[in-house]
Amino acid sequence: MTVDVPSESQGQLIVDQRKAYYFRIDDVLKFQSYVANPESGLIQNAGKVLAEEIDRFILGHHTKVAAGQRIGTPYTTGTVAVTANTGVVTGTGTTFTPSMVGLGFKAAGHTAWYRIKSYSSPTSITIEDDKDDEPSAYTGGAIASGSSYVIEAANAVQITSTNIYDMILQLKQKLDEAKIPQTDRYLVINSAVARVLLKATELIPAVPTAYENVVLKGILGTILGFKVYQNEQVRSSTGADGASGYWVLAGHKSAICFAMAFTESGVEDVPGQFAKAYKGLSVFGAKVLDERRKALASLFCKL
Repeated sequence: MTVDVPSESQGQLIVDQRKAYYFRIDDVLKFQSYVANPESGLIQNAGKVLAEEIDRFILGHHTKVAAGQRIGTPYTTGTVAVTANTGVVTGTGTTFTPSMVGLGFKAAGHTAWYRIKSYSSPTSITIEDDKDDEPSAYTGGAIASGSSYVIEAANAVQITSTNIYDMILQLKQKLDEAKIPQTDRYLVINSAVARVLLKATELIPAVPTAYENVVLKGILGTILGFKVYQNEQVRSSTGADGASGYWVLAGHKSAICFAMAFTESGVEDVPGQFAKAYKGLSVFGAKVLDERRKALASLFCKL
């Protein structure tokens, strides 16, 4: 046997997001109000707004999914050549679009997936290694002119109640192939996709704790080891063909690092008035390390 030396992957998580509330309630108005404790309800509402903001921020990190982990209708029209070192892709018979930026790219001759860094024209884009924790670079070498290629999930794929199970099965396969743990996996969808999924016979609804899970936690049920959540903060986007679609987000809880670094709330008297002011502030941040991109997968779909 030879000794193995563990290495550590490091990245910087920047806590740069903040959300605050600040409102005043006059003592006399509180006395006259039919609501016995109005500030309690307002603070709860402020907390829900904070939760929505955190959801939006966290779910936005699903754009960091590893190249090759997206499912949808791929774009393969024409052929390409790739320049070594610069990563400039020159297409023949292609119609690249700006919406392709950020998607995975792989040409015949590549042994790994790369990420589309920028768009120049319908026949020219630039690709890079799928990394954020290191300076941008392309290390895939030159690809000869006339090579076939694939851009993943460039357009949305049609989903129905009969094929959505197979689509989720493909998401499961992506995580399985990346050797992501079977436990603690999740699936996040919006109400439009939920309407289709709820018609699928394979979904196991959260019947024993229906109220607690569905109403309070937004859990629809489980399918293929994924705990399914409904959230309207899931993003939509436009494909290369100009048609809009929805993203179905799959992942493991280890994928996105989250930190809430500062949370404070308080009550203060308003100078010169018979009133109290209620305030709160939360500061938070999140990051997906390069090594954890493989713990995410996504499906670009349309109804």
